[in-house]
Amino acid sequence: MNLSEMAARAKQASRSLRVLSNEVRNNVLRDFAWGLAEQADTIISENALDLKEAEENGMSKAMLDRLMLNRSRIDQIAEGILQVERLEDPLNRVLEERTIDSGIHLKKVTVPIGVIGIIFESRPNVTADCAALCFKSGNACVLKGGKESYRSSLAIVNVMKDALRKHGVSEDAVMLAEKPSHEETQKFMEDRNSVDLLIPRGGRNLIRAVVEHAKVPVIETGAGICHTYIDDTADLKIAEKIIINAKCSRPSVCNAMETLLVSSRIAEFFVPHIVSVLKEHNVQIYGDERACALAEGLYPGTEQNWATEYDDLILNLVIVDNVQQAISHIETFGTHHSECIVTEDIDNKNAFFAGIDSACLYHNASTRFTDGFEFGLGAEIGISTQKLHARGPMGLRELTSYAYHLEGKGEIR
Repeated sequence: MNLSEMAARAKQASRSLRVLSNEVRNNVLRDFAWGLAEQADTIISENALDLKEAEENGMSKAMLDRLMLNRSRIDQIAEGILQVERLEDPLNRVLEERTIDSGIHLKKVTVPIGVIGIIFESRPNVTADCAALCFKSGNACVLKGGKESYRSSLAIVNVMKDALRKHGVSEDAVMLAEKPSHEETQKFMEDRNSVDLLIPRGGRNLIRAVVEHAKVPVIETGAGICHTYIDDTADLKIAEKIIINAKCSRPSVCNAMETLLVSSRIAEFFVPHIVSVLKEHNVQIYGDERACALAEGLYPGTEQNWATEYDDLILNLVIVDNVQQAISHIETFGTHHSECIVTEDIDNKNAFFAGIDSACLYHNASTRFTDGFEFGLGAEIGISTQKLHARGPMGLRELTSYAYHLEGKGEIR
């Protein structure tokens, strides 16, 4: 079945999803989560085949980490789905209610978007997250993952289809594309009759390709050149903890720090120390001219480095004179994802928050918290870096639209 046929079938399924009760949707998700735990060995076996092939094809360690599933990660995915199941029903919420001048009673009510297409790279956990979030919010989804993760994603989707079938729900509610051609994918991105929204999840190149070629509305997600600025008033013990966590805890994800900005007032003693600590964690560092003069072992960095999302144990280190220079650097090279200031100066914190146009701003906390699970959303369908419709981690409410329901007593205009 090609992508166009999948989209048409998903559109048909979406009409029945609109009227499913919250109880049925929750029962499906509960069985999906339990099924993942029960089928973990099968999923891990399929994932091992994906990993072997990806490694043979030269995939980087960072991307292999994104691709890898183990028992712990599957348990975390299952828990995320159960958290989604426990969340309030996002549908039929009354956002606004009043009687208009004509006497007609108006209600603004949340409804599903319809069919959501998700185009993503080699992260099989995205398959489960997107299936759960779309289904709970009454949407059908068509998943187009990277070919590197196809076996893993298929094993996960099969568990979801088992849960759908058990409760008499159309299996077409969740569709997985089977390594479609470029031409198929292009037609899919242009299919406004069947697809209501596209969400790309991956690096800059993937997102740019979808935005440039799609005729279906797109929400941009994922590209994360995240920054941490260490102000001259910072508690340096806190700063060190945040830096190591933001860069080293999981460098392959979009909320990891890519550039560390340090105030020139503390740079002379802090930069050599933090460089030494980072090197203990095997971090490769590109520095600007002032940073390179303060510590050994740094590579000279350029604007190309400042504009790169590494997704690896690689970091930029830039010296700035004040919070305004930090803001200027972030606004020039950032992707409007997540930024942190470590400071004890409330005025500098306020200036940082007011001056930066990013989805998530942190004061004295790691950027690694930009995550749907951490925000209490259960899971996320992506982290939006744009401003229209949704911003930041996108959970259930961000996957709904609204309709106006109007009740009258024979009023005419």
